Amino acid sequence: MSLELTELVKRPGAGKVGKPVRVRANFFEVTSFPTQNIHHYDVTIDPPSAPPAVYRKVWKCFEDANGQGILTGIKTIFDGRKNVFSPKPLNLGEEQAMQFEVDLQEGAPGAAKRSGGLFKIRIKKAGEVNMEELRRFLSGQSACTSNCLTAIMVLDVLIRHVPSTLYSTVGRSFFTPTDARPLPNGAEVWQGYYQSARPTVGKMMINIDVSATAFYSSGPLPEIVTKILGRRSLDELRRGIPDRELSKLEKVLKSLKIQVVHRGDKKLKYKIMKLTPSPADRTSFKDEAGNEMTVADYFFKQYNKRLSFPFLPCVVVKKDIFLPMEVCEVIPGQRHMKKLNEKQTAEMIKFTCQKPNVRANKINQGLQLLQYRDNPYMQQFGMAVKPEMSVIQARVLPTPKISYHASSQEAEFAPQAGAWNLRGKKVAQGATLGSWSVVNFAGSVPMPAIQRFIRELCQTFSDTGLNVVNRSPPIMSADPQGNIDRSLKEAWLKAGNAAKANPQLIVCILPNTGVPLYAEIKRISDTVIGVPTQCLQSKHIADAKKQYCANVCLKVNMKLGGMNLFLSPPQIPFIAQRPTIILGADVTHPAPGDMNRPSIAALSASMDARASRYSSAIRVQANRTEIIADLANMIKEVLKNFYQSCGQKPERILFYRDGVSEGQFKQVMDSEVAAIKAACLSLDKTYNPTVTFVVVQKRHHARFFPIEMRDADRTGNCMPGTVVDTDIVHPFEFDFYLQSHAGLQGTSRPTHYHVLYDENKFTSDALQELTYRLCYIYGRATRAVSLVPAAYYADLVAARARFHRRGENWSDTDATSESMDSDAQMASFATVKPELSKVMFFM
Repeated sequence: MSLELTELVKRPGAGKVGKPVRVRANFFEVTSFPTQNIHHYDVTIDPPSAPPAVYRKVWKCFEDANGQGILTGIKTIFDGRKNVFSPKPLNLGEEQAMQFEVDLQEGAPGAAKRSGGLFKIRIKKAGEVNMEELRRFLSGQSACTSNCLTAIMVLDVLIRHVPSTLYSTVGRSFFTPTDARPLPNGAEVWQGYYQSARPTVGKMMINIDVSATAFYSSGPLPEIVTKILGRRSLDELRRGIPDRELSKLEKVLKSLKIQVVHRGDKKLKYKIMKLTPSPADRTSFKDEAGNEMTVADYFFKQYNKRLSFPFLPCVVVKKDIFLPMEVCEVIPGQRHMKKLNEKQTAEMIKFTCQKPNVRANKINQGLQLLQYRDNPYMQQFGMAVKPEMSVIQARVLPTPKISYHASSQEAEFAPQAGAWNLRGKKVAQGATLGSWSVVNFAGSVPMPAIQRFIRELCQTFSDTGLNVVNRSPPIMSADPQGNIDRSLKEAWLKAGNAAKANPQLIVCILPNTGVPLYAEIKRISDTVIGVPTQCLQSKHIADAKKQYCANVCLKVNMKLGGMNLFLSPPQIPFIAQRPTIILGADVTHPAPGDMNRPSIAALSASMDARASRYSSAIRVQANRTEIIADLANMIKEVLKNFYQSCGQKPERILFYRDGVSEGQFKQVMDSEVAAIKAACLSLDKTYNPTVTFVVVQKRHHARFFPIEMRDADRTGNCMPGTVVDTDIVHPFEFDFYLQSHAGLQGTSRPTHYHVLYDENKFTSDALQELTYRLCYIYGRATRAVSLVPAAYYADLVAARARFHRRGENWSDTDATSESMDSDAQMASFATVKPELSKVMFFM
């Protein structure tokens, strides 16, 4: 073929290394899909800007009336926005376009006029979708053209068409309130199913997974308010709601949809605009006649209703309509868009975390709900789906040998089942700790307890191979609400004076897990002073557990520039044979709905042949931009660090890029590979290392389930090192799934690696094994991790950089500094001190 199949990399043949195992994957084979061309129509429904759910109702109404003649005997499918697909041509006359009117009668007679019951539907032919080309793409005979993408979209819309009329839709998932569980503060979790049509090797598959999302609780508004404010009963609010809580309440309630219950059948629906600052019996307005009266009096006069909760504020709807809360009900099925708080998140995780066999059963049950079997639309299109999960070939890669200091018992060993411990082990390179101090921000902890803990910590440090020169650092107390900047600078001076040397570390004892204090400590130590800090929670001070001290030790050693463990050269030939740098990159975006805060790009980069120590670079960039804007300069920084660290220039670059979705592969690759090349040339015009660019994804819905119990670990998940590069992967591009970690709870999520660009000519085996082995040398754990460490470190760096903003209100993350425009926002980020970016300060 003259035309290339793909602009990315083709799979160099499936891997062979490892022990073959059979696993189930939550992919269901499409046994038949349309052979004939599918007719594509462009649909415009007026009035515009209504939500898809309304358009679906309009289309359903149109369809139920046989489309006024054009849909007789034809089952069309609609995506809720612009596209309708039909298995047969529609008779739209010469022009191939027609306009229809639909009268949508909604519920109560009062409501129809308000939702503007009349809709105009304009339908015009957009083209035909050649399904044959999709078959050729799946069998690796042609590229994925835009027609191919539309053909996949046809199947996607087809499997969604029936469920979308029955359930709440969010993205590619459907949710039902049947098994809803309450969450704290007025929310609840709904169960649902994700489904997506995926092209795989030689066939189409449907990827089905269970999913869950948060919705607002529905019901009488006063009850919901009680829940939001975390009170046991409304009585606790009789004396009014404190101002701080009122503004919190208003944030949550803003833009929630309610309906009124005081007007019989006229259940008018409104969106909450804001709350009144005063309660219903103290909120006045002028009635039609111009008489001033309170809301409470008006309701008594107009509806003969004496308010039960006159002490609650009113909700403001439309321009200036005041409604007492007790006549409002929150409408069910409204998705919780804001970030969940800590308690809600913990509950949510408890609810969604399921053992593999439970999850697999749930997925199989979902098949009934998604109605593939007797689905008239799928039948007319000629699409059928096999009702059981695919059984696929996987391999379990051999465990690497990891190395600690030569003086350890078993200095080099292969861990069992993806985890080990530090007993009898010394870190590969222990740092020297001479100049340090301790700041206690937790007033409740007595001095003797701190001294005892520090003694124990130093003992563990030295047992684990650190060289602790000074075992009694100065200890000072500080006010967690006070001037943190001053406290830390004082601690820095105390450390320096005591040791007559440049301070290396400040240990901070924190009263709790609250974010604001932690954020401020990190902002000041990373960007103002330039010294690593190690935060400890006060609850661990009382009893210094060995395991805890050992974990702290791993973090401190890396922050001081030490190295905890490594892989011997024979384990990582690609890195050891020629100077090679491993890069990890990630862009993190602010919480949904936050259009003001910037996105943060982070890069982490190995510094030597051991690929164990990493340097980092950070940039802030425009909100929600996925491509790393200043990548060339970031790469230059880390290449210089590599050269300073080991005196060599990398001849090869292996770049792991986190957080890119399929739609952006081409853009990101073109822009970022060019940036890497430009960075190299700008350092030296003859410098041209070979580059491999791999996208790493954890946010997908592929899951694997062991078939034989002997192939499962103790949590019922697949063994660490399970790799899948056949059956459910891309028809011909170079991608694979690797579950590198041992499960802890729930169902493990394999990481998906997709090679976009490769000048290093990797075989499947070489890249899979290298990636898996690297997962064993993540510095602060004694287990294999789920994500290649370079990418993991980039995630940590980006998360840390969020704290480097001046004047952030961490106690209330919703309180976006709306006052600042995005340029001011970006300017408010402080940069990390250069000496810190060469050590792993973010651990």
